[in-house]
Amino acid sequence: MTLAFEVSDRLYEAAQEWADRRLEDIDEAMETKVEQALLEIEHLVSQSHDVEFEVDGREIRYEPTEELAALLSRQAEGSGIDESAVLKMHVDLYANAFLDEVTDEQKPPGTPSE
Repeated sequence: MTLAFEVSDRLYEAAQEWADRRLEDIDEAMETKVEQALLEIEHLVSQSHDVEFEVDGREIRYEPTEELAALLSRQAEGSGIDESAVLKMHVDLYANAFLDEVTDEQKPPGTPSE
């Protein structure tokens, strides 16, 4: 089962902040943030350490493991929404989890202060 969802504004803003802090583009940052979230979710549910997904702008396509698919199905059935919406909520929970505080001294020379 391949699930697709559009990232929330919260996740997009976290990816933008990630990109700004690391001087990378938003597409790279979006992949990083989504990968971090999916790895955490899969690890908690299936102990998996590998995820493969596609990012197309703000749309994410992902085929969960059998264990995660079963969990998402149960949660979707219990809440009256589809599996993609449940996965989106789980991913969104991790939106800011991996942002670290960067001091001015840690930034590359010439990077503006916040």
